[in-house]
Amino acid sequence: MLFQLKTYLPTAILAFLIFFFTFHALTGERGLLLASERRAALADRQKLLKELQAERAALEIKAHYLRNESLSLDLLEERAHEELGFVAPGDYVIREASTHG
Repeated sequence: MLFQLKTYLPTAILAFLIFFFTFHALTGERGLLLASERRAALADRQKLLKELQAERAALEIKAHYLRNESLSLDLLEERAHEELGFVAPGDYVIREASTHG
């Protein structure tokens, strides 16, 4: 009986290892069955990256015009209106009704 067990033990271990690695190759974190989900997530992240790069480029342009050597007075005035709420004495102010609450 013990002799028969010794002959089947390496085969059983090998079969278990084949099953184990095949199972993880298919269903693991980087498995073959999840490849389409990874591609979709990559496409979403690439789209987000492009949006963030465009936003950064726009902010860099605005920052460039706020530097002393290339100060845009119109942009500075616009930012003061938005951030501080100040307006020039001759400006007209149109208030919008709040859409929430």
